[in-house]
Amino acid sequence: MNATRKIDTDDVTAVILAGGEGSRMGGVDKGLLELEKQPLIEHVIARMEPQLCRLIISANRNIDRYQGYGYPLISDQLKGKGPLAGILSARQQCQSEWLLSVPCDTPCLPSNLVSRICDKMDQTPALLYTAHDGQQLQPLFSMIHRDLTTSLADYLASSNRKAALWLKQQATVHVDFSDQPHAFFNINTPAMLAQCSTQLKSVNQH
Repeated sequence: MNATRKIDTDDVTAVILAGGEGSRMGGVDKGLLELEKQPLIEHVIARMEPQLCRLIISANRNIDRYQGYGYPLISDQLKGKGPLAGILSARQQCQSEWLLSVPCDTPCLPSNLVSRICDKMDQTPALLYTAHDGQQLQPLFSMIHRDLTTSLADYLASSNRKAALWLKQQATVHVDFSDQPHAFFNINTPAMLAQCSTQLKSVNQH
């Protein structure tokens, strides 16, 4: 890669990961779970559309519902491998140089997610970048270069599936989002869904 070039967002596609089993939510499809009378996937799309023109959705059920949003849809080729399987399928089918992953259960994700990661990419050339909220890494908010497709496929072909371990093996570059840690609040339980309603109102006021 040319260390001096400015990253062009036309070289980036975002995949919204909506293929999970939602086990802690009683097996519901979290992307279609409603928050403020709107499915979570719609909240995420609304946050991402102003940032990137290229979006795809990763889903493994309710395909017709997700197709209704008008974006390309992909499904996991590997089963039982968690969100990395969705990232791999997207990376294998995506023609863009860069793939940005975002989960469907984070409706308050940063409105400057793409620009801040791209700024870091311009400063520090690498093949992998991951958001850090000031306390911990956010593995599913990662920008992945096409050259890592084989590495990810090999990792999932083994007994591994933990995203954080693969990121560590690739020496991912951390992107600082410590000024907005609450933007990464993700919904895993019914109680967290109720809590997020208040959080979403706060974020939308800024």
